[in-house]
Amino acid sequence: MPDAKSKAVFDYPAFLASAGIGRKILHLKPDHLFFAQGDAADAVYFLQKGRAKLTVVSKIGKEVTLMVVSDGDFVGEASMASIASVHLASATAITACNVLKIERAEMIRVMHQEPAFAEMFTEILILRGMRVQADLVDHLFNSCEKRLARILLIMAEFGQPGEPEPVIPKISQEALAAMVGTTRSRVSFFMNRFRKLGFIDYDSRITVHKSLLNVVLHE
Repeated sequence: MPDAKSKAVFDYPAFLASAGIGRKILHLKPDHLFFAQGDAADAVYFLQKGRAKLTVVSKIGKEVTLMVVSDGDFVGEASMASIASVHLASATAITACNVLKIERAEMIRVMHQEPAFAEMFTEILILRGMRVQADLVDHLFNSCEKRLARILLIMAEFGQPGEPEPVIPKISQEALAAMVGTTRSRVSFFMNRFRKLGFIDYDSRITVHKSLLNVVLHE
């Protein structure tokens, strides 16, 4: 007979795929907000499918795109703070998104009771922190051209497990400029250059080729 004290392994993929107590699946259209900067941080959101962006707006109204997130990412982790907090950024759907909204109390319960889930969530946050650090180094030391190439490669998921998604979500040159930290005209110049060199194709959507890695890997 099995040990009465043994505990079934927690199936966190099933937990993140379904609604339940303290969990609700949302279907968001492009440009729909998960939450806005300054909203009460009362839930964590798991992106089941789609792409979204995190943005902040300064006191003078300037908007900056911090990063793009995709399937398997969490946003809204500020709600896990020990005291009541607010979201420091806005999360907005870029494409149609399926999102699991997990209420703060339920997220804290699962984190405390299920070590495998807590380990997975912590690993994702650590990887995001490393990416933010890499973005900072990128802005400090690399050219606008390299920063743009890196962002396009990240959005196409080169270097991630599985096959890359070469056709990236529709994104404006203004948004790319905000992420790179330059002007729209400079982004347009580099995009045209990448296209002429065969690194990308674009009409209404951008297709990223592996050859774009040459811009990042070489001076």
